[in-house]
Amino acid sequence: MKERFIEAGEIVNTHGVRGEVKILPWTDTPEFLRAVKTLYIDGKPVRVLASRVHKGALLALLEGVEDVNAAMRLKGRRVSIDRADAPLEPGAFFIQDIIGARVVTEDGAELGALAEVIDAPAGMVYVVRGGTEHLIPAVPEFVLSTDADAGVVTVRLIEGM
Repeated sequence: MKERFIEAGEIVNTHGVRGEVKILPWTDTPEFLRAVKTLYIDGKPVRVLASRVHKGALLALLEGVEDVNAAMRLKGRRVSIDRADAPLEPGAFFIQDIIGARVVTEDGAELGALAEVIDAPAGMVYVVRGGTEHLIPAVPEFVLSTDADAGVVTVRLIEGM
């Protein structure tokens, strides 16, 4: 069963003196997070009064955060979004929905389960644990299909993977 709430970023700092927070998004783009009008901090809904993208982060003015001191108290907190507030394009999925998915080769051989996704500088890498550990770059050449609903990721391996 898919979780209702999805961790979508972390408040990493304050911005200015009006109480804005700087959120490092864990989404594909900060614009995706900017489209969401209610964030959840510690499970409580917080309305986004205003937001803008700045240097890959989201600067947001949150309801109830009146000044820099209130914003500072939120530093280090994770923000979540409600799945219902974040519709995805067909074929897209949230990473947390594929953690634990079965990973099989294009021939149908079972490799194990998707244990972790590493966001490396060169791109994402899937960590698959079964009899052995496999590190698979999350690119179309190696990840042939992802069915988040069925919990199956189909991959192509090359020698040395």
